[in-house]
Order: sequence, then structure tokens, then C-alpha cells
Amino acid sequence: MIYNPVAGRNPTRREREIHEAAEILRSAGIDPKLARTTGPGSATELARSGIAAGHELIIACGGDGTVNEVINGMALAKAALGILPGGTANITANELSLPHGPARAARVLPTWLPRRIALGLARDFSSASGAPWEDARRYFLSVAGVGFDAYVIRKLTFDFKMALGVAAYILEGLRQAMRYSFPPLICSMEGRQFRATFALIQRTSLYAGWFRTAPRQSITSSHFSLSLYPSRRLRYLLYALSIVAERHLHDVERLETCKLKLVPERPGSSVYFELDGELAGALPATFEVIPDALTLLMPPM
Repeated sequence: MIYNPVAGRNPTRREREIHEAAEILRSAGIDPKLARTTGPGSATELARSGIAAGHELIIACGGDGTVNEVINGMALAKAALGILPGGTANITANELSLPHGPARAARVLPTWLPRRIALGLARDFSSASGAPWEDARRYFLSVAGVGFDAYVIRKLTFDFKMALGVAAYILEGLRQAMRYSFPPLICSMEGRQFRATFALIQRTSLYAGWFRTAPRQSITSSHFSLSLYPSRRLRYLLYALSIVAERHLHDVERLETCKLKLVPERPGSSVYFELDGELAGALPATFEVIPDALTLLMPPM
């Protein structure tokens, strides 16, 4: 049972909730070994160690960032993943209609059923500093955002996020909207090319926790839902309003695909991307669906 002690902005309460959730699971016949993350990347190593030790169930407690790290330590393995949501954003938990809070979710986790699903994979990308990585590969469960939202995450400080939670993303987004240059990118897929300044690559119907930007998409789908936003600064207010209102604007291209490549239109320009709400790297990058990649515990449909 891997948990982020600072998820949810109140470490004292978080520790209490985790131990309460563990006791609830024990009363249901599941005896979890608690594993506390110590910093970026540690949840991946903890999950990998759990798989190597033969554990059949890995439980991730936290937000989307913690869940993302965990799946990168257990992708393609047979062990099941259970999610006890409790972070700043919880796209996957909201997608599955899981109870919010580790203790509430723990009460119903024993009734969830395992289902084998696909994962997204980003590969062949550079670090956020622009340096190429050898064999760069990172899985994601819900969303990859390319362009503006990743830039906002890059600029958002940890202290600001911890102090304001979701509001910090909104305020930082408003601040960066007047500073970001919206560099264009080229999307190549299935022999076609598209130009955009922002791309959403979704494995779930939800984006940013609550906004249904891909209404026909499901976490059980075997493809991506791709949205390409072509315009620059002046039209982005309308894009933001359309996302909040869950409306589709005519100039936003919506496509379905299993593989695509994104590169900056101007060589040398920096275009960042995030995976499950965490800054992951910079373009160029290839994104593809990896079928049969994860066993996920899901409430009965």
C-alpha cells in the first residue's frame, strides 16, 4: 500500500487517513504493508519492489501523480492496482466514480473487480531541460497534455500548489496565459499531419479532474481520444470556456488513434508535455497505446 504523505495538503490528517484505511482493509481480510514515498520517483521503485516480492495487489494512495509513478513500476505485470484517491486531482478516481478519501474508498475496495486495460506510453522524448534521454519511456493512465498546460505545471511551485491546491493551477494558468508564446507543433498520425498549439491525448473521458473533454472515451478503450487546438493566445479564452462548459468548438480537431508523433514546428523551440498531471518531458515524442498492460480494480459496472 503505497502512499504519498503530503497528498491532500495536510500531512498529519493524511497519515491518520492512511492508517484508518489500512485498518478497514485488514478487517476485510486484506493485510496491507504500508510503504511511504520519500520523494519524486520513489513510488515507482516501491511498486517495482512489491512486484519483485510477489505481491498480487498494489494499492496506490494519493493523487494522479502518485498513481502514475506506481503504474510505471508495475506496467505489464500481472499484479492488480487498487486506487485510494486523496490528492489535488484525481482524474482516474473521478472517471471510475470512486469515493474520495482513502478510508471511504477502502470500505468498498473489496467489492471491486479486476479488469485488464491498456495504458498510454510516451517514448523517445527529451527531458524538461531539453537533454535527450536514452530509451525514454513513461506510461500514463489518464491524460497527456502537450503545450500550455505542461508549461503551467512547469512554472507552478510546490509551495504554491500545497497552499492553494486546484486554485493554484487556475491562478498560474491565468498568469502564464499572457507570457506563454504558444509555439506551434506538428502532429503526425496514420499518414496525416496536423498543426496545433495544444494537444490533449486522453485515455479517459475527463481532463483536469472534472472536465469531460472526450465524452466518448473510456479508460477501457483500446485507443486514444486526441484533441488538437490550433489557434494561439487570443482564442485560448474561448478554448478554456468551452472545456469548462463541455462544448466542442468547430476549429478543435477531435480524432481517435493508437499512435502519434508530436514535434515542434520550429526546430529548437521548447514544447513540454505532462502525463497524468506531472511534467514529464519535451518534444519530440511518440505516444502509443499499449494493450493488455495493467490489471485495474474497478467498481462493478
